Amino acid sequence: MNKCFILFLFCLLPCLLKAQSPVDTLNVNVDTTGQKDLLDIANSIFKFKPRKYPKAGRKQIYFSVLPISTAVPGGSKALVTSTTAGFYLGPRNTTYISSVTFAPYFNLKGRYGLPVHSSIWLKDNEYNIQGDTRFLVYPEYTWGLGGGQPESNRITVNYDYIRFYQSILKRITPYFYVGLGYNLDYYFNVGTSVAPTLKDFTGYQYGVGSSSFSSGLSLNLLYDSRQNLFNPIPGVYGNLIYRHNAGLIGSDNNSQSVYIDLRKYISLTAAGPKNQIAFWTYYWTTISSGTPYLTLPGIGMDPYQRSGRGIEQNRYRGQSLIYFESEYRRDITKNGLLGFVVFANVNSASQADSRRFAYLNPAVGTGLRVKFNKKSNTNVCIDYGVSKGFSDIVVGLGEAF
Repeated sequence: MNKCFILFLFCLLPCLLKAQSPVDTLNVNVDTTGQKDLLDIANSIFKFKPRKYPKAGRKQIYFSVLPISTAVPGGSKALVTSTTAGFYLGPRNTTYISSVTFAPYFNLKGRYGLPVHSSIWLKDNEYNIQGDTRFLVYPEYTWGLGGGQPESNRITVNYDYIRFYQSILKRITPYFYVGLGYNLDYYFNVGTSVAPTLKDFTGYQYGVGSSSFSSGLSLNLLYDSRQNLFNPIPGVYGNLIYRHNAGLIGSDNNSQSVYIDLRKYISLTAAGPKNQIAFWTYYWTTISSGTPYLTLPGIGMDPYQRSGRGIEQNRYRGQSLIYFESEYRRDITKNGLLGFVVFANVNSASQADSRRFAYLNPAVGTGLRVKFNKKSNTNVCIDYGVSKGFSDIVVGLGEAF
């Protein structure tokens, strides 16, 4: 426990580091002169009309679309069409880019999902409105609680799932926001692929029946100087979410949890092609009993499901989870079309009997970056990660963090 606590303190250190000079990310103008993306290449090959951009002050939506085939939790392949939309709702030098991500997937075995994530920045960043809505017919693997479960200790859990998270945050200082939210998780038609019930297999008592319903309010504290969610420039991100599920508003059980997310982005050169190092750490924990099993902290189950590249989703689950990742990002070409990353991450899930962090679970990997849309600075990201007994290729739009 002491070793992992020291590790977590070490993980916080990158968030205190400073770049060579302070960066006012509210007034950074992204110069795309001389830059090239996949849309430019398509225009040159197929002789489309030259791309027209609006004059300063006019609104435009920058779309990026990527159809891919990928593995889904529980096995088999699915077709995923990831679509991102970036747009400004105010002057670009005082308003962050808003984003909406829609990544529906389906396969021929009755598995499909309709997830929508949104982060809307109103004019001059006065308010930030965040949304996460999902409807999933979803299989997933589970190994039980704790970090020491062997790979063979795995069963498939099938369920249908509805999520509705919505929050609104008000700016207090230039980068600091405070707000409230409502979170709903509804799991139904829950069943396992083998004889043991989820309760018998996990030894956990909450949310292990055929359905579970969680309904709660959240307090949100946010510090964000990144400007662009798709491809953050140097800056800092910090988010604290306290959630309280209550029977008074329909929850099956009263329960409480805390999620703390810290990120730091450091530019290693003052100008020119990207040469950046990024750090990410989060601590996610229940602070009372009653949290349903399927909503307990698990690797790859963070809000955007981006953590744990190179590790199977849900491979490690506990009543608490600690995570750290670092990534080096570098452009290959001067025009920004191609780049690469190298990353490493480690996590630890608490043990079921003691809530101790007894195991560290690392992964490493590398990835290729191809600029899809230079105006929203959105990359096609192709990452290969590997951990003990597992490797995976992940393809998506936008950086992992």
